[in-house]
Amino acid sequence: MDILELKRLLRKETSYLIDGWDQVDRDYLATRMINLIESWKNTKSYQIDPEMVNMAVKSLCDDFAGYGPLQDLLLDPYVTEIMANGPYKIYIESNGQKMLTSATFDSVDHMRYIIDKMVSATGRRVDNESPCADVSLSDGSRVNITIPPLSVDGASITIRKLAGSIQSLHDIVNLGTLDARMAEFLIACMHGKLNILFAGATGTGKTTTLNVLSPYIEEGERIITIEDTLELNMGQGNIVRLLTRPADLEGKGYIGTRYLFTNALRMRPSRIVLGEVRGVEALDYIQALNSGHRGTLAVLHASTPRDAITRLETMALYAGLNLPSWSIRKQIESGLNLIVQHEQLMDGTRKITYITELVGIQNDEIVLKDIYRYELDEHDGIAGIKGRFIALGPPTFFSKFSKQGVHMDDALFKE
Repeated sequence: MDILELKRLLRKETSYLIDGWDQVDRDYLATRMINLIESWKNTKSYQIDPEMVNMAVKSLCDDFAGYGPLQDLLLDPYVTEIMANGPYKIYIESNGQKMLTSATFDSVDHMRYIIDKMVSATGRRVDNESPCADVSLSDGSRVNITIPPLSVDGASITIRKLAGSIQSLHDIVNLGTLDARMAEFLIACMHGKLNILFAGATGTGKTTTLNVLSPYIEEGERIITIEDTLELNMGQGNIVRLLTRPADLEGKGYIGTRYLFTNALRMRPSRIVLGEVRGVEALDYIQALNSGHRGTLAVLHASTPRDAITRLETMALYAGLNLPSWSIRKQIESGLNLIVQHEQLMDGTRKITYITELVGIQNDEIVLKDIYRYELDEHDGIAGIKGRFIALGPPTFFSKFSKQGVHMDDALFKE
């Protein structure tokens, strides 16, 4: 008897034990399985290697009480991303580097069982009518799932783990994502209720930065968050978390970001936090920035601060209101205060490469002013990236902050 056959028999004999359970007791389940195997040895004269027993029992407990072969990877604090390309190739990102693991699913059906388990808990679905889904695990990890025919070579699971080791702004300073001056400046900007856009490519740390800055929002402020999948982690008491909803099997019931954003404006928010700007809701976001909603925070995929402005403008044009480009550009400039640009460098480290202010319009183009920038010195291939954060001078709103009671030392902006 091989391990797959042993697991098949154990699954058949024990799966009824977890029916109706919200949480599976691993110890109880493991004990029942081991007792069952001992009875097989006595009654059926099975010869089963003890090492194989341990492996089979652990694997099934991971299936029933966790997420199968992904469970150990989810618990590993050094793993930041998990990428399963079909049942037999599971890659991870650890310390910024991607590598193939020895973990595999037993079969296509085994992988589909784990996918269904991930999706069913969220009320979403993955099937032929809806072959991809974004969901969140209970620990806050974000999961993207695709199945054939959308993913040609088999189902895929991509998990971006919640960075459990990053609990505060101090943690990302220690990691070298930004320096202490930049951190102090961003704290002041949070207290001053600036409208901030966190930009960068996928996996560069945008949402992490937003999360670690969120404790500097005053406790009395009413916060409305809007997300496609739950990633924002804010501990304030007066908070309402809104989540988009996909269409049902009949194509009805869809509720998108734009609808939720419009509704959030009626909920008397002190701040609106948008998990990601990705479509026509960009126009509503831009107009909200200009309607007195100070302290609005949002995430956007863009490779530079200038690209972030261009993407915002383009998405707003898709709203179909036939507004001229110069009008949208003017609203962006007058409403958005700051862009915090993120990047993952070649050695896998994550940096805030720009903190950039919008200072006006000249020749029909928005003028950007870098307050801080990360400058690359060298990359020797062994020690990795070498560079430094430089200050480029105070923002134009520096004097206004002191009048609002928000203190910033001018030493923050000097080299």
